[in-house]
Amino acid sequence: MAMLTISDANSSKLESGSPQSEHGRAESGRLSKILIIDDHFLIREALRGVLLELNREAIIVEASDSRQAIRLISEQGDISAILLDLSLPDRDGLSVLNKLLEHRPAAAVVVLSDQYDRETVLRALDLGAVGFIAKSEQRQKLLSALQLVFAGGIHVPREIFLRENSGSMRISASTRPMSPADLGLTGRQLDVLELMTHGNSNKAICRALDLAEPTVKNHVTAILKALKVTNRTQAVIKVSELGWQLPGGELDKAESKVCHSHPKSQAGKSTFAEAQSVN
Repeated sequence: MAMLTISDANSSKLESGSPQSEHGRAESGRLSKILIIDDHFLIREALRGVLLELNREAIIVEASDSRQAIRLISEQGDISAILLDLSLPDRDGLSVLNKLLEHRPAAAVVVLSDQYDRETVLRALDLGAVGFIAKSEQRQKLLSALQLVFAGGIHVPREIFLRENSGSMRISASTRPMSPADLGLTGRQLDVLELMTHGNSNKAICRALDLAEPTVKNHVTAILKALKVTNRTQAVIKVSELGWQLPGGELDKAESKVCHSHPKSQAGKSTFAEAQSVN
């Protein structure tokens, strides 16, 4: 499953050059307390294992329904992240998401679901979720997605936007779609945009492209202005809606390059769903 990811963003609130979202999420190794909300015991156990693999020191609390979850979030003010099953037995998952963020607006909420569509994903992001992950994902992809979210990124299923784009492109085939060149985006800005869509922070982008961090911030600001959006989440959605096929791929995970503060003088196969099938 191809995944679309984006860093440094809340769904609607972000400083264009900031490497962290309004949630102020820390690196995965620094998370203190995480709330798992799911009515299936084995799913909660599987998620607990994944979270402890990311951070052995994490404190995990669990809720099996929305009532218990809201009680926990109101009583324990140090919960920094929430994994929320969208299909709870006692209440609609999106309304639970809204209620949780009313109590704890700084929490990073990741929505988990068996089934989803574009409208549901966008609604969850609009309400303040910072990730949307399919329960059928392979364990390694689930680990990567959570690691990204806890580092300040947003993770959403890319194929949802691709399906929507294919239909709209057929309908409007007689109209030439807008291209990056039409918006005045340079080749280097497209490189930055490509890495943004894979969930990389400014620091990661400057390492990958061997640029100074202020230069990357300037490119990000120019990209948001050209796309007429205010944050990275909106930028990625706009790119998806325009149907752009950006060159390149995810950056090399090897972090051997140093991210400069100033410009240089020179130019697992097992799936998460397996736990559910047992229950």
